[in-house]
Amino acid sequence: MAIRRVIGTINAKDGRDVLSQDHHLRAIRFWLGIVMAGLIVSGVTAFPLETELRLIRALLQNGALRPAAEWAHLLPWIAQVYNGLASTNHTYPFLAYGTDWLAFAHLVIAVAFIGPWRDPVRNKWLITFGLIACAGVLPLALIAGQIRGIPFGWRLIDCSFGLFGCLPLLRCRHLIAALDTRARYARSIGALDRLDTRSAA
Repeated sequence: MAIRRVIGTINAKDGRDVLSQDHHLRAIRFWLGIVMAGLIVSGVTAFPLETELRLIRALLQNGALRPAAEWAHLLPWIAQVYNGLASTNHTYPFLAYGTDWLAFAHLVIAVAFIGPWRDPVRNKWLITFGLIACAGVLPLALIAGQIRGIPFGWRLIDCSFGLFGCLPLLRCRHLIAALDTRARYARSIGALDRLDTRSAA
């Protein structure tokens, strides 16, 4: 009888728990959607780099943004990067194959997050993987960027991608932990129910 009273008390909360689990799952998928969308956009835009830089350079040279772009040293840097990329693509086009693989890697990582999208608790290790990758952006941008002659301001912009990537992933980690706790709670209810069934028999 004591077990039945416990089960009755717990079952009274089941409706609210189901709604809460649905809310957590929707929130997890929302934040994962942001991460996946960012990876897809980053991947797709890594293919036509020369075309994109040519358009950006034209916009900064001919538009109302030119004074601000020159003051911030943005226009000279964009022009330098475009000239280097265009010259390399013309003389050594096979080098662009490396950035094609970079683009592909972004798309593959986005696909990997389908795992926690479908089953967040079982695939929560992918959230940890994403957080580690975001943390690795900082030393890569600061060290490799210095070696490659990237201006410090641009290296900070690159670091911000790791920071902004961490925020939705940390939120997902918190929500998945809460979802996992509720799943364990539901399993404990099932164990009590089976025990009550055996006691009644």
